Amino acid sequence: MTAVTLALWSCGIFFLVGLLTGVWKYLQIRQSSRSRAHYYVDVAHRASLMYAFACLVLERFARLSVWSETVNTVAVLASVLFFALAVGSYILHGWLQDTRNQLQPPHRVGGASMPAGVMALFMWALVVAEIGGFLVLFSGFALA
Repeated sequence: MTAVTLALWSCGIFFLVGLLTGVWKYLQIRQSSRSRAHYYVDVAHRASLMYAFACLVLERFARLSVWSETVNTVAVLASVLFFALAVGSYILHGWLQDTRNQLQPPHRVGGASMPAGVMALFMWALVVAEIGGFLVLFSGFALA
């Protein structure tokens, strides 16, 4: 799969997830005495829509990059993978309703606690992958 195709498929999937989590959000709002959805249901909805459009940005820069198809695909994949992991964690926390701040220690998933350092390691990997992936595509565009 090419970088451009991967970015477009990712855009479509994130947009669909955004629409579906929007329905979930609405149903929670209707059932809530305060007319609010769980914090992470709301975050999953918004982030999915945002990442859909971010994938279009990746697609455009991948299309215009001078780097090889392999380099561009790895760059897109790095960003998209961490977009998906972020949205997946928001959906999980929204489903479990186990926290309103996944970055606040102790880091919980359901009734379990994650070992110290796992969240920090994940967040630094996310920073490197998302920013690094885009910088590869942007530099390929800049050199074009």
